[in-house]
Parts: sequence; C-alpha cells; structure tokens
Amino acid sequence: MLKTLLGQIKQYKKATIITPILISLEVILEVLIPFITSLIIDRGIQAGDMSKVCLYGGIMIVMAMLSLLFGILAGQTASYASSGFASNLRDSMYKNIQTFSFSNIDKFSTAGLVTRMTTDVTNVQNAFQMCIRIAVRAPFMLISSLIMCFLIDAKLSLVFVGAILVLGICLVFIMKSVAKIFTIGFKKYDDLNSSVQENITAIRVVKAFVREEHEKEKFSKSATELYKIFVKAESILALNSPIMMLTIYGCVICLSWFGAHFVVIGDLTTGELTTMFTYIVSILMSLMLLSMVFVMITMSIANAKRISEVLNEKPDIVNPENPVMDIKDGSIDFNHVNFHYKHANEEETLTDIDLHIKSGETIGIIGGTGSGKSSFANLISRLYDVSEGSVYVGGRDVREYDIEELRNQVAVVLQKNVLFSGTILDNLRWGKEDATEEECIEVCRQACADEFIERFPDKYNTYIEQGGTNVSGGQKQRLCIARALLKKPKILILDDSTSAVDTATDAKIRASFAQKIPGVTKLIIAQRVSSIESADRIIVIDEGRISGFDTHENLLKTNEIYREIYETQVKGGGDFDENGKAGA
Repeated sequence: MLKTLLGQIKQYKKATIITPILISLEVILEVLIPFITSLIIDRGIQAGDMSKVCLYGGIMIVMAMLSLLFGILAGQTASYASSGFASNLRDSMYKNIQTFSFSNIDKFSTAGLVTRMTTDVTNVQNAFQMCIRIAVRAPFMLISSLIMCFLIDAKLSLVFVGAILVLGICLVFIMKSVAKIFTIGFKKYDDLNSSVQENITAIRVVKAFVREEHEKEKFSKSATELYKIFVKAESILALNSPIMMLTIYGCVICLSWFGAHFVVIGDLTTGELTTMFTYIVSILMSLMLLSMVFVMITMSIANAKRISEVLNEKPDIVNPENPVMDIKDGSIDFNHVNFHYKHANEEETLTDIDLHIKSGETIGIIGGTGSGKSSFANLISRLYDVSEGSVYVGGRDVREYDIEELRNQVAVVLQKNVLFSGTILDNLRWGKEDATEEECIEVCRQACADEFIERFPDKYNTYIEQGGTNVSGGQKQRLCIARALLKKPKILILDDSTSAVDTATDAKIRASFAQKIPGVTKLIIAQRVSSIESADRIIVIDEGRISGFDTHENLLKTNEIYREIYETQVKGGGDFDENGKAGA
C-alpha cells in the first residue's frame, strides 16, 4: 500500500524532500533560542554586562527571523507537494478506472469510487502534509529539546523520558482502538453517497411516486449510522487531550519542585532552569503534535487502503501481446459458451451457448427478465470475457483482437445508454471524433432522429443537458443509435434500444437499417415481437440457455415460449413477462 501511494509523488519529490530540510533548519534555530536566553540571563543580566545582553539579544533576533523564514518556505513547499500528490492520486485513479472492464467496475460501487476520489484522497493529502511537516518537526524538536535538557541536567531530564513513555503507551492504545472504527466508517460514506446519488439520479421517479419521505428516511438512516460510528471514534480520540494535559501539568510540577531544589543547592543556575521550562513546553508541544499526527494517520490508513485498492486493481480484460487489427466481417460464432459474473456469484448467467450468425444477418433476441440477453450481447464486444468456451467475430476469437478496434467495429447501444452535456453534434461525435456535420446528419436520418432535431431552434447545435434530461426517452434512444452508426461498424447491437420509441418509428428505423446498412450484422434485443419478427432469425433465451433459434414463422410452430409471447402481445395482454417468459 505504502509503495503504491509513494509512487504517486512523482514530480513533487523535490518539494517533498526540501520541506523536511527546511523544517529541520527551523527547529535547530528554535531549539537554540532558549539556550541563548539562558546566556542572556546568566552572562548578561546577572553579571550586569549589557554588552553581552545586546550581543546575545542580536543573535536571538537573527535566529528568530531565520527560523520564521524557514517556516514560511516549509509551509509553501509542503502545500505544493501535498496538493500535487493529491492531484496525482486522483489522476492515476481516474486513468486506471478508464481501463476497467465491466467486471472490474462491478467490484466497486459508483458511489464508492466517487468517495475514494474525493473524501479519501483529501484525507490522505492532509495526512501526507502532516507527515512531511509536523511528523518531521515534532520528533526532531522533541529529540533536540531532550538533548539540550540532558546537557543542562541529566537527572532532571528523566522527568521528560517518563512523560514520553506514558504518552506513547496511551497513543498506541488509542490508535489500535480507533483504526478499526474508521475503516468501518469510511465504508459507510459509500452508502451515504450511494443514497444521495440514487436519489438525485431518480428524482423524477421519487417525485412522481411521492416518495420524498421514504428517501429522507433512507438518507437519515445512513447519516445516523455514520454519525454513531464517528461519535464512537471521536469519543476515544477525545482521551488524547486530557492525557496530554495531565502529562504536561505533571511535568511542570515535577520540574518546579526538583528544579527549585537544584537551584538552591547550586546544581542549576536560574537561567538554566528558565531554559528547562522553555524546553518542557517544546517537548510537550511536540508530543501533542505527534498525537495529532497519529490521529490523522490512523484516520487516513483506512482511506489509503481504499485508494490503493483502486490503483492496484488490474483490468480483467487487456489487449493480447500481438493484437489483430483487422476484422474481416460481421460474422458471430458462440462456441459452447458459459458465463458468470465474477464479483456477483458463481451461478451461470449463460450456459452452453452454441450458435452461428452470418455476416449481414439481422438477428432478433427475446427472452425473460434476467434470462441473459444483455450478457449475451456484452460478450460480443468483449465488455465481459467468457468463463468457458469462445466467442468469434469475423472468424477469430474476440480475445485476439485489439480491444479498441473490436469495439469500434462492434457498436453497442446499451440498455442504459446516456447522453453527455454538450451539443447534439458533440454527443454524436463520440462515435467518430472527426465526423463532419453531413455525416452526423446522415446517421440521424438512418436513426429517424433528424425529424425531431430539425424542430429544435438550434437544430444540431442544440445543447443537451447532462444525462439528456432535456430530451425524451425516445429521442435519447435515437440519438444513441445515431452515435453508434457513426462508427460505421460491421456489427450493430441494439440492447432494447427502441423500447421508448413508438411502433411506427421503430418500423421506420428497421426499414432504414435494411436499406442503408444491409451489410452490417444487426442484433436487436427487444421486448416487442413486432420489433424482431421481420429479422432473418430470432434467438429465444430462457434462463441463460438457447430455447430456440429460427425464423419468426418456424418459432411460432416449434417454440412454446416464443408462441406464448407472440399470442400475449397480439391479443393485447400487455405485460407478457407476467408468466416469467419474456421481458427486458
């Protein structure tokens, strides 16, 4: 974990190294100032020599100014290094997340990733700054002050050693007790963020069903759990202050009692006792700062582990050593494929899928909720890898292809596709960065999106809000289809991508595909039989297995599940999924 995090310092190594050096210089000067004070008292004031008072006073002023300068510079370099470190952490996490396959993303919740890149990184940043500043300053000041005390009077300095031992034992106890609590607490942050994210994303549904109170209760429950955890942690951490103050007062009393005795018998001068009092403050302040560092480090250990998990996560799907860059055609072959989600359960989502699709065919896919239709489609573009068997595209295993090339040639309009903030043209050009406006207009015609775009005042320069909230569901789907067509793929997969489109527009889109892109292999996952009945062949999936694979006419004769779906819809039965045989 530590190696992973330190590897992100990168270009800020120089500032990270310079900061402790500046801190050390600042501490050396601060430690010497009390010693100069004792010289002023013993050699100047008590001896009645004003020239010595002026000399040592001048030296003290110079040392104090240099100490202040070093402190200011250390603060600047520490801020520069810690902010840069945090920036590198976020950048590296974000870049690594972009390499994740769907199975990697399934391992981390969306809210969890957001928390790790915000709250967790901020806490680690603060801990890092404390480590290169206070964690250097406090022990160095402590050791230096102890050395000076031992040089003045070794016996009296044993008071400080005893205080350090007491505080050390207490701090270790506090750290062990709190570390586990913070680990649980930061996981609860994920739940809290998840509740907020879900509510905001689905705010229209919440209001439509008047479920505001339910959502408030759900959020309040998460917030209360987080509150209780941190109250418990802070209650233990609160012991730090009274223990510290008890130690400080104990040291002051002991030093006053024994110091006065030593001055009376002549073993200690007044200046030396005054200096010892100054050093006791430095030592105990150092201990207090160290306790703060320990608390911050204890909190940030849980954050650091969570960040390291993301940074060390290896993508399940990577390019082969010598990837194939050319995809011959749009043929698809499933060879006895089994598949299950790695981070969910071991139950097979797809079982023994063995079928072969010719290039240019239009294939319909229908089946019940959770039957594995989307999983089937995701394997073709290698959004997931098969557990057993193989998937071939263009006559070669998809694992042999360059991932970028494969996904450019296998365009997928996902069931939950989204639009991004920007103009319609900006969104379309996700399919092809350098696409001309004419190319964008053409694919919109194919997806029947041009008819509503032309009605907008700004037409193709119309601004789309984040998530496409200012367009209807059907309009969003057609824009997503147009975006996929802009890739000019060899295979086009529509995963229930016309569910929000009326049947007339759905028919227009299918007719356009048949006319404009006849050579493209088209896989259409749909709930409506009318959307796929004209397909060359139709796949019926039932509980992860192929129940039927034939033409519409033949399936009506031979496949009971398909016939039941068809008859239910033709008779106007509405939700044909009620028998567990169909759906999205």
